[in-house]
Amino acid sequence: MKTITTENLSRHFGKIKAVDEVSLSAESGEILGIIGANGAGKTTLIKILCGLLKPSSGMARVAGFDVRTEPGKIKQKIGYMGQSFSLFEDLTVLENIRFYGTLYGMSRKEIRERSSELMKSLHIQEQAGKLVRELPSGWKQSLAFSTALLHRPELVFLDEPTSGLDSVSRRELWNQIYLTAGTGTTLVVSTHYLDEAAYCHRLAVMDKGRIKTEGTPEELRRMAGEGNLIHLFTQDKT
Repeated sequence: MKTITTENLSRHFGKIKAVDEVSLSAESGEILGIIGANGAGKTTLIKILCGLLKPSSGMARVAGFDVRTEPGKIKQKIGYMGQSFSLFEDLTVLENIRFYGTLYGMSRKEIRERSSELMKSLHIQEQAGKLVRELPSGWKQSLAFSTALLHRPELVFLDEPTSGLDSVSRRELWNQIYLTAGTGTTLVVSTHYLDEAAYCHRLAVMDKGRIKTEGTPEELRRMAGEGNLIHLFTQDKT
């Protein structure tokens, strides 16, 4: 089942084509990687798909809803984790989880049950009363990812989620991403780290607002030649 479908999706800021006629799709349980250099248009595309930014032209449906006319319904079905830390550092771990549960419109019972589940899965029950600013950066990002899953969304957007993390923390976060995909949740991950491309089920290489090419990591390696994905960023368009 397709959770994302776009056709010729575009967003222009004056003469700048931040997203230029993008057509792509994502299936339930798929990890779709959107890879490209900074400024390629990845964040703008994700904002459109989250219902935060209206497209200039083209079509996009997310979780069955139109991004142009039904953004409010989309926001109820998705989770989002940005590249900058999104939790409140002056609140405790448990207070952050409860706060986001309230934002998602969850009942007290649901928040209580999901809070317990998340803290157990992250092995941070003993840290429930600790201020978030006191946690290591890897734990902070894991907690931020977990709060994005709090309301059991159909799909989750992760905009450069491992930026600034060490290699161990990055690997742990990707383990969580894999486990989440295994439950049938779609994950869209934007990154400029080429080594992370291999972790995705399918990749879309973005450059200057356009999808340059797409396929599985193995397919793109073959297309790039010499087994090096960086060629997809540097070779001229044909």
